[in-house]
Amino acid sequence: MPPIVFHPAYEAPLPEGHRFPMGKYGRLAETLRARGLVPDGFVRPEPADAALLSGAHEAAYVEAVLAGRVSAAIERAIGLPVTEAVAARSRASAGGTLCAARLALHHGLAGSTAGGSHHARRAGGAGFCVFNDVAVAALALRRSGEIARALVIDLDVHQGDGTADCLVREPDLFTLSIHCERNYPHDKVPGDLDIGLPDGLDDAAYLAVLEARLPALVRNFAPDLIFYNAGVDPHRDDRLGRLCLTDDGLAARDRFVVGLARAEKTPLCAVIGGGYGSDVAALAARHALVFEAMAALA
Repeated sequence: MPPIVFHPAYEAPLPEGHRFPMGKYGRLAETLRARGLVPDGFVRPEPADAALLSGAHEAAYVEAVLAGRVSAAIERAIGLPVTEAVAARSRASAGGTLCAARLALHHGLAGSTAGGSHHARRAGGAGFCVFNDVAVAALALRRSGEIARALVIDLDVHQGDGTADCLVREPDLFTLSIHCERNYPHDKVPGDLDIGLPDGLDDAAYLAVLEARLPALVRNFAPDLIFYNAGVDPHRDDRLGRLCLTDDGLAARDRFVVGLARAEKTPLCAVIGGGYGSDVAALAARHALVFEAMAALA
């Protein structure tokens, strides 16, 4: 069974009625336990420290978050109160993705039950994202010599502007974003390959895009590691999505990506990305799909 990373700090308290579904992280952990996907328990990561975070973000921004001195403008852009608990959550999430990436390099597949904070740019967070965990992890692994090349496959419904910004000077850290073109963010940052989809795309049309574009990219780029942002906000019921995938469509998507990595013998690290709505149980069940795909294809 592929190892799965979880930290209790992934879930931080928010003001009553806040629209970010923070409860999905704990519910996802419960769902994975109930489905027998963590028979040996979760792997608990070490939260990222300032030095690690500053590998992807400006040191002044990292210091402001950790000291609780984020400007009002950046806090509004993030959409979360940057409290001590939210800062701790963001450190744990970045550390969790790095931990899962190292486990993937050893085991072939691994995932974190958080991560995918792809709107956080070098100089500041945005869109519910404080630190860009995938960029932090990819840059750290490249600096340490554990990898030379990584491919980010970002299938969240929103364009991965922050990851593109953090990795813009890194040709060996390739960013692919397949997203709904007319959705947030409006000021997109071009990545290495951006594929904007029209509103309302269904399962079959979405999977056809993946089948047409992903295999050649993975073969030709030949990464040492794939980071897979398996956001479930392309779902037809998602509050912030504009696509029309079903649960079956998301499951087929995850099996396709994981299966491609296995066929190419490329380690894959999955993070859960976005998923929005008031039904936390339904969100957790959708986020569990990528871990089920990894378990089935390990």
